[in-house]
Order: sequence, then C-alpha cells, then structure tokens
Amino acid sequence: MTTKPVLVRLIKIIKLIDIEVVMEICNASDAKREFGEILLKAQKEPIGINKNGKPVAVMVSASEYEELQFLKEQWLKSELQKGFDDLHAGRIKEGQEVMDRQRKRITNAAL
Repeated sequence: MTTKPVLVRLIKIIKLIDIEVVMEICNASDAKREFGEILLKAQKEPIGINKNGKPVAVMVSASEYEELQFLKEQWLKSELQKGFDDLHAGRIKEGQEVMDRQRKRITNAAL
C-alpha cells in the first residue's frame, strides 16, 4: 500500500474540517544546497519539495512520520474490521454475481 492514498484522504479530512494548511515549498536544488536548514525546519513543520515546478516530496519530522504511519495503520485495521463485519453479517456478494449485474447494467445502458 502506498502512502499517497492515505495522504489524499488526510487532505480531504483537513478540508472537511476547514483547517488551512500552509507549508513552505522549496525546489529540489535549494533543498540539496540547504539540506541542514531544511532538516531543522522540518522538525517544526512539513516542508514541500518541488522538482521542475511539480511536487515530488514532503519532508517531515520523524515523530510526525511515526504519527502518520500510526494513523495509516489504524485506518487499515478499521477498514479490515468493517470488511470482516460485513462478511460475518452476510453483506457480501459473490464475484460472479457482481460481474453479471455489471454486464447487465452496461447492456441496458447501451440500449
């Protein structure tokens, strides 16, 4: 599982609760040249790094990274539990049944 989907969800949550996130952005060559300073800044807040004008990385403190990993793990456990709950409650469909229903929808939509 990649981190990107988790970060996208976290950004959506932040937007839902209307928190404005302001992050310092620097380009990759500046980050390379001023690495020590960037490390110090990252201890206080995330630092975005762009390459060719596009975001490529975010530097965060070790404690913030651990917190993100913990949140990701908790979310994954929660989603797995929901799946197990659905399974035990009989709220599942066989794969072939789902495929047949989708084929039927596509056929009906084409008519």
